[in-house]
This record gives sequence, structure tokens and C-alpha cells, in this order.
Amino acid sequence: MAKSVQDILHLIAENNIKMVDFKMVDINGQFRHVTIPAEHFSEETVKDGIGFDASNYGYAVVEKSDMVFIPDLDTAMIDPFCEVPTLSMTGNAMIIDNPENRPLAQYPRNIVLAAEQYMKDSGIADTMLILPEFEFHLFDNVGWNVQANNIGMHLDVDQSYWNSDVEGRGVVVPKQKNYHIAKPFDPTYECRSEMCLLMEEAGIPIKYHHPEVGASGQFEIEPQLGQMSKMADASMMIKYIIRNTALKYGKTATLMPKPVYGEAGNGMHVHMLLLKDGEPVFSDDNGYSHLSETAHYFMGGLLKHIASLCAITNPSTNSFKRLVPGFEAPVTVGYATSNRSAVIRIPAYAKTPKLRRFELRNPDATCNPYFCYAALLMAGLDGVKNKIDPHANGWGPYDVNLYNLPEEEKAKLKGLPTSLDEALNALEADNDYLTAGGVFPKELIANFIKTKREECRQMAAIPHPAEFERYYNL
Repeated sequence: MAKSVQDILHLIAENNIKMVDFKMVDINGQFRHVTIPAEHFSEETVKDGIGFDASNYGYAVVEKSDMVFIPDLDTAMIDPFCEVPTLSMTGNAMIIDNPENRPLAQYPRNIVLAAEQYMKDSGIADTMLILPEFEFHLFDNVGWNVQANNIGMHLDVDQSYWNSDVEGRGVVVPKQKNYHIAKPFDPTYECRSEMCLLMEEAGIPIKYHHPEVGASGQFEIEPQLGQMSKMADASMMIKYIIRNTALKYGKTATLMPKPVYGEAGNGMHVHMLLLKDGEPVFSDDNGYSHLSETAHYFMGGLLKHIASLCAITNPSTNSFKRLVPGFEAPVTVGYATSNRSAVIRIPAYAKTPKLRRFELRNPDATCNPYFCYAALLMAGLDGVKNKIDPHANGWGPYDVNLYNLPEEEKAKLKGLPTSLDEALNALEADNDYLTAGGVFPKELIANFIKTKREECRQMAAIPHPAEFERYYNL
């Protein structure tokens, strides 16, 4: 139930709240914030909003860049990481118009809400449920330097295999052998349990947490299925809680896709399903893997647009260091049941009609979750509207390990983009499905591509330490 201003004022008084913090989202999907004394929070705060300059958040606004942030009272929570008692909430950005304000179309939260409305207007479904899996690393220390005479990075994890002759207690994890490993080899258990308890307190139901494959401190936290727009908010808060709790325990957390060479990277697999009037749209006992025709068309839309989607779901140059064979990361455009080598995997354990679904395995948490989830919905709806059959298009089902195919068979398969530049080229050529219904503004896509191309240019110009090893003496 949405909170009223009086509810918030009662919460402030009851918990001796001193400050009210408004968390906003920039184009890259990072929190920024503005804080006011709690005694100044009032009806006017919600009506008039908090002014900010949208251009400093990365948005190329055609109108004046001065915007107002309108808090969503239903997102209010006590921030567990502030020593001064602080109430935190997120909300929407609005353009200042007379007589009323209107949503800033480029603002991430407004885009995900527009995508949900587009879905409802289509008549295909009225609810999208998603479940993103958050893989991350907890390091004991990390550092980097990018100077003209000093380019490099270092990191360490006490229980990693490379400390077998240093750690001194014999409690080290062999390379790529961390999956579900128990104490004493899991020293960050309490840290992750506290993360999950804080997420529950923030209204984010958690399914479980566990060690992941990478022996250098890789873990996963998985929430329960949730409505798309609410899960976008929850994704921001999950990342916020992971990072801040790690610091409390003397660790540093990263959701970077490939922080450790030679070990599994961090994905953010996204499970998804549609409901209409509370009933599952994706379930059919007679369909392949018990999925309906609509579900297959939805997968077809994702697979048709997967190259351009990668620019949004994997928007870092580091993302494509994860999307390589050998580490359970997807590299092939296709779908299958219980097969982690295809970009779409249908989990065999989801047997009940209301849980039948599939997961897209290429996204990672460097994405802006609002853009990511909205783009996935728009691609899927395009598949349903245009009846894009993934089997007829030769995208599967692939019920074999695609990594182990003979080279001549692998050559017949279509792969994901191998670089951010390649993905941006695809997005530039294929974005009509995103702009349908005005959900993604064309100026946002153009600005996003421009910003990311400059990022690629800068990264490509920096010499890499491995280049010295390979080329220094040629």
C-alpha cells in the first residue's frame, strides 16, 4: 500500500529520523542523492519536488535541464548505513511545466513504467515478473593505477588458491572450485547473511545466497520473482546493500563482469515470465519444455534483437571479457532447456504453471537495471507481436553442450557480439523495437550510443599490461 505524507511524518517521528535522503539514478545506473533535514519534509516536498540539473546525470535533454525529483513515498526505508538516522526513498524525475509537471521521458524509472504501460496497452499481458541473479566478488583488498608510467591493478582474497603457501591455515579454495563450498572455506558467510537480512528489511524477499564457482571470492544472491518496475528499484538497492555491507566487514565488493583472469565472471541472469489477469501467459503442457507459443515468440524477439540488446544489458568493455567459452557464460544465440551454453536457458526445475519461465544469461550488473529490464520487455513484446518463431529461425532448441561441438558445427552458429563497439553498431542499426510507443526516446538512445562510443575510444587507447608481455620485445 502506498504511503501518505502523514505516514512518512509518523515514520520520521517514531524513529527519530534526522535526515531524509532522495536517491536518484543517472544514465549509467548509479545512485546519486540529495538530502534534506527531516524537519523540512512536508506535503510541499512531494508536490514541488527537489530541483536538480539533469545534464549532470548524463541525460541529453532537449528542454531546459532543470528538473524536479518527485519522491515515491512507497519506497521509503530507513537507511542502515547512515550514522545519522536517515530515511531514504527514490522516485521519478519531472520536467517543470505549467500548470503541471510531466515525466522526463529519458529518466530510467519513467522508462520502465512506460514499458509496463506499453505491455498493458498491447493486451498481451498486464504484469512482467523477473528474477535477476546477482553474482559478485568480495575481495580483501584491491587497487589500480592508470598513469603514463604506471598501468596495472592488484587484488587479493585470503582464501584464494594463489595464497596456498601464504595464508598459513590451509583454508584455501582450489581454482574454479568454490561452488556451494561450506565453512571453513566460506569466511564471508556472515557478511552475506547480513546483506540478505538487510534486503529483507528493505522489502526485497530473498530466495538464497551461496558461494559461486570462482575461488577468488565469488558469490551470488538471488531475490524472489518480482514485478518488473519494483525489481528495478530493488536491483539498485541490492547493489547498494552489497557494497556497503562489504565495507562494514572490511571487504570490498564488485559486480564487475570479469574482475579475475582465468575464473568465472559475474553475470546477472534475468528470469522472466508474463501474467494476464493473474494467470500465466508462458505455460503450456503441450509446448516445448512446457512453454506456450507466446513464450516462444517472446524468446524469438529476444534472440532477434540480442546483438543490439547487448549494448544495454552488457554496456561495459569488461562485459565482453566474460562472454567467452569455458566459464558457463553464454556465447551462442539460441535457446535450450537446462543448458548454460545457450543465451536463453529454460530451467527444468520450474515445473508449476505459474513458475514456468526462461532466463536470459548474457546480462551483467554494469547495466542500468531500468534500461535493461525495459529493453528485454520491449524486445519480447516485439517477438510476440511479429510472431518471431525461434525454432523456425534456426535458434534451437539446442539440447547439447554447445561448447563441445566440432568446429565445423560451431561455425554454423550465430554468436553474441564480441565487443561493446560491435554491440553499439547493432543498437544503432536496430532500435525501432525500443522506441515503439515512445518508450525509449530516440534522443536517449543516440546520446547513450555517443557516450559509450567515447568510452570505448578512451579504453582502446590505454596500453594493457598484457600487451607488454606479448609485444615488448618484438
